[in-house]
Amino acid sequence: MPAIDSTQKEVRFSMSLSTTRTQSQTAIRREDGQTMAEYGVTLTVITVATVAVFTALSGGITGAINSVIDLLPG
Repeated sequence: MPAIDSTQKEVRFSMSLSTTRTQSQTAIRREDGQTMAEYGVTLTVITVATVAVFTALSGGITGAINSVIDLLPG
């Protein structure tokens, strides 16, 4: 196996950085259309979770508000 000098190592490193950058840019371009769909799915999941939590806690929240109202004079 031939020895690799420092110039060859630099060329290989430079080529791998260039290749990595090109692949990253290609991946970013491909994901542009998916980004809005991902935001939509995320927003939907957060909305459904929020509604579920408020629905589950509605009895407790109502009870806490009524307790505070009962403590107020008048």
